[in-house]
Amino acid sequence: MKLLYDRLHTDHTNLTQDFLALRKENEELKKKLGMLTFGYNSVTVDNERLKFFTGLTSLTVFVWLVNILKRNILLVSQKMSVEDHLLLVLIKLRLGISNRDIAYRFQIPVSTVSRTLRTCLPVLSAVLKPLIKWPSKEAVQENMPVAFKRKFCKCRCVIDCMEICIDRPTHLTARAQTWSSYKHNHTVKYLVGVTPAGAISFLSPGWGGSVSDKQITVESGFLDLVEEGDEVLADRGFLFGDELAAHGATLKIPFFTKGVKQMSAQDDDSSRQLSRVCFHVEKVIGRWKRFRILQSIIPISQADLLDDIVIVCGGLTNLCPGPPITIFTWGFHFQYTRSTAGTAH
Repeated sequence: MKLLYDRLHTDHTNLTQDFLALRKENEELKKKLGMLTFGYNSVTVDNERLKFFTGLTSLTVFVWLVNILKRNILLVSQKMSVEDHLLLVLIKLRLGISNRDIAYRFQIPVSTVSRTLRTCLPVLSAVLKPLIKWPSKEAVQENMPVAFKRKFCKCRCVIDCMEICIDRPTHLTARAQTWSSYKHNHTVKYLVGVTPAGAISFLSPGWGGSVSDKQITVESGFLDLVEEGDEVLADRGFLFGDELAAHGATLKIPFFTKGVKQMSAQDDDSSRQLSRVCFHVEKVIGRWKRFRILQSIIPISQADLLDDIVIVCGGLTNLCPGPPITIFTWGFHFQYTRSTAGTAH
């Protein structure tokens, strides 16, 4: 009897060890299969791959966004996790690829891609919009870079317009409203405000590309944010100095050289310095446009999502730290980061 018991005990021990070994092997095979299948597990292997596909510099940010989606959306496809829903949206924004390309990657119908974008983008836009915040005057002064302090110590923000190309509308009125003589294409135009420290602080709703820089600035609500004593830096196309003056603020733009035979040395120096400082808003927009969907031609069927797309890309640009911005001045250059650029007191 004891011999039988010992044999059974040995068999049980061996079977238990075999079971544990098989379970471990099964888990390893599942992990390898997950790595081979395109999705959350394969993209989040390392930060470099995560940044390439999503633009995020940290998995922590991705997990934060996942938790928000879990509370606010119903899954479009039961075959995909919430993580894959978010990954799909971020890949669309970061790489600017077609819905069919994404469908092939995730092995889902194209219609599922479209429904996922329409479900997730409004939620992400609502969450990330507060990150595009107009900071207090004290916060701007506290984070003012040296290059601005020397010449433009009262600067509240630098403004510029960003245009995104869309397909040619079929309606004649829409076609006329969206035609941009600057881009020689049909576009949607946005007014962008950037703090001296390099954070996106203002973003207007989208306007047809035919609108002038002055009109979009005056009618977008931007003037309601400026305060007495502020300086707003802009390019030559922004001719709204009188409207700013009514709010006690000042517009600084480069001097016009057309019809002027000779500029004074002081005007020439000021104009050059202003042009160099204004160039930093283009660098911020350049980081923003690393979300390649902003460089692509948006189909008319997706044009209604464009405001949400721009907000999400802008919020993520503020959220994820970028490389230092360099501003060149006469014989010197200054570097600063945006770590506290959007701080509001």
